[in-house]
Amino acid sequence: MKATVILVFIVALSFNALANILIKASSLGDKTDTTPGIEGLIKSFIHPVFFAGLMSFGIALLGYRWVLGKGLKLSLAYPLFTSAGFIIVLLASAVFFKEKLNWSQWTGIALIVVGVWLTAGEMFD
Repeated sequence: MKATVILVFIVALSFNALANILIKASSLGDKTDTTPGIEGLIKSFIHPVFFAGLMSFGIALLGYRWVLGKGLKLSLAYPLFTSAGFIIVLLASAVFFKEKLNWSQWTGIALIVVGVWLTAGEMFD
């Protein structure tokens, strides 16, 4: 596998995780704003942090499509993309949003890391 494909894959994965983090961050704003209905939905949509999250999803999608088009197998790319993204978001949630991780989540992270390591080995062949 070419280094460029792996690099773009990692960038796409990072933007996907960033998108989730930004969307969560955009929801932490002013809790007193309870604008109802469509107006509230539009107001949420134009929130700059939420919009940055949407843009991050778009960049991730373009990068992911590109690496699939360059021959990265879907059976390898999708499990790595989702599981590594899951770990990044879990850890970022603990750091940035002070969400507590319990022992079962840490065990899950360890198992996912082992699974990613076993699966990703093929990426470097």
